[in-house]
Amino acid sequence: MTRPLIQIGDQTREMTDTEYAQHQADVQAEADATAAALAHDAARQSALAKLAALGLTDAEIAALVA
Repeated sequence: MTRPLIQIGDQTREMTDTEYAQHQADVQAEADATAAALAHDAARQSALAKLAALGLTDAEIAALVA
């Protein structure tokens, strides 16, 4: 498997083992952060919908979550 290329100045080369390991860790961290943000947003939307289903007005919900 070929590794991503990096460019330093006018020289282009494949990543070293260390650079590639860091690249993979960075990509995974980005994916984890995105998944966590999506899960947080979904939980928030679910909570807001449940409060609305209880009959609270938008103003009351805003006062609770502020």
